[in-house]
Parts: sequence; C-alpha cells; structure tokens
Amino acid sequence: MAAAAAAEPVTAPGGGGCSPAGGGSVPVLFCFSVFARPSTVPHGAGYELLIQKFLSLYGDQIDMHRKFVVQLFAEEWSQYIDLPKGFLVSERCKVRLVPLQIQMTTLGNLTPSSTVFFCCDMQERFRPAIKYFGDIISVGQRLLQGARLLGIPVIVTEQYPKGLGSTVQEIDLTGAKLVLPKTKFSMVLPEVEAALAEIPGVRSVVLFGVETHVCIQQTALELVGRGLEVHIVADATSSRSMMDRMFALEVGPCYFLFPRAFQICMRVKKAISWTRQAERLVNITGVGFLHIESDMGKESSTATKPYL
Repeated sequence: MAAAAAAEPVTAPGGGGCSPAGGGSVPVLFCFSVFARPSTVPHGAGYELLIQKFLSLYGDQIDMHRKFVVQLFAEEWSQYIDLPKGFLVSERCKVRLVPLQIQMTTLGNLTPSSTVFFCCDMQERFRPAIKYFGDIISVGQRLLQGARLLGIPVIVTEQYPKGLGSTVQEIDLTGAKLVLPKTKFSMVLPEVEAALAEIPGVRSVVLFGVETHVCIQQTALELVGRGLEVHIVADATSSRSMMDRMFALEVGPCYFLFPRAFQICMRVKKAISWTRQAERLVNITGVGFLHIESDMGKESSTATKPYL
C-alpha cells in the first residue's frame, strides 16, 4: 500500500502539529470508512507510525492494492486536511485514512501483447443448470482458439473440481498459462496475481464463463480494483437464472463507480478487435471468430449473434 501526503509543509491547526518529540503517549482517534477507534501513539510519532497503527487496527479491511492519503481533522476549518509534511503528533488529535480514486485509463482496442483471457468455471456439472450453456461453450471455444493464434495468455479456473468436475471436454485448454482449482468466487487467486505480475505491460482482461452474477462479477470487481480494464464477453457468460445474468450485466459498472473501466462487450468481435495484426494473418471466419485482412490496419470481423 502506498500513501500520499501534502506537498507543502503546513502547521496543523488544532489537534496536532509539528513539534519536537517528547515523552509519553498521545491519544489519537483513528478513522477509516465508517469506523472510528481510539488508540495511542508515542509523543512525536510521525507519518510512518500512523500508517502502522492504521494497519494494526484495520489491516483486515484495508485493500493493500489501493493508494491512500492520511488526513488530520483541523478544528480551525472544521474538516479534514491532508496530513502536513513533517507532521509529528504532539497533542490529542483525530486522523483518518482515505482511499484515493483509481486513475482511469482510456478504453480502446485490445492488443494481444497487453491482454489476458480469463476462462471461469466452464465445468461439466454446470451443463444442465446454466442457461444457454452450449452457446457459451461454443463462443468460449472460439475465444480460446483466437488466444492461441495470437499468443495471448489464458488463465483458467475450476470451482471445486472434485465435486463439480473438470472443464468441459469441448473447451480446449491446450497452451493455457494456468489451470487452477478454486473454492472462492473470484478468480483472483495468489497464483493468478503472480502470473499477472510476470506478464509485462498487461492492461486488459477478457473475461468469460459462469456464473455471471457470482464468479464473473466478483472477478471483475477485483480486477478493476487493481487498475485493470475488464471486458466481459456477454455472449460467453451466463447464469442459472437469466434475470440474475441480466442484472449482473446491467448493474456491474455501478459497483465500480467508474463505469468506463468496465466494458460489457455485446459481441465477441468487440472483445477481440485487435489492431495492426496484419503480420499475423488470422482467417477463421468459418467458425465465426475474426478475420483480419492482409492490408495493414484494415480489419473485418464476423461473430456469432448473441442470445440476448
């Protein structure tokens, strides 16, 4: 976790200031989200000690992948201000830890060198329960075929495979970077995070599988929270209930507060609109995937009509 402080040094008005360290402890109210917990720090404690105290009080609730700013409540202004540079706790005060907004990137065409495919829980046990399962298998096959042709890493998870079975036989996992079992909803396992860290310049994730309103949504939330662009292929994801699926696709962006970071691709061709790939001709329109013409920069695509 990283944090920022005010660029210019200022005197903390009312409730703390820059003063020489002394003996004893000072009472401090530590606020985070809707919580407020009183504690003490040594007289003269600075920024690093305050951060350590926040972690000791709220460590299980702080997303270590986000950036934060520490703020001090200023009586003079009756509101919080950014922690002054060189701040040392000299008297009773109130501080809070505030998450910074994720810096947005502009969504554009996906490029193979910065993209990873996530295939979520396409398992045999779900076949009779998930609506249009055969259709999403068909689209998933073409997505993975395109990933192999373009050299895009593929990460696959299987939800409790001992009880729910392995990935369906129709899905060819040849060349997948990872195939992992999981027992939680999100695909963002420690092994997945390590694999993403090994891929230089990864920016976008193309996500598909089941169920839309559970594992797909939770995976998307975690990936967006880590600053990645998430593209859900709408005709390659489904749920037991079409209403669950519909609302998951409709309200997904609202959860992120940054709707542009969460793009729902209503056609496969939107999820695989690669740019300047003429040097690697792909012509598999026979299965309705993607055709990139030989002229540099010119593309044409065909895709299966979604079942919406």
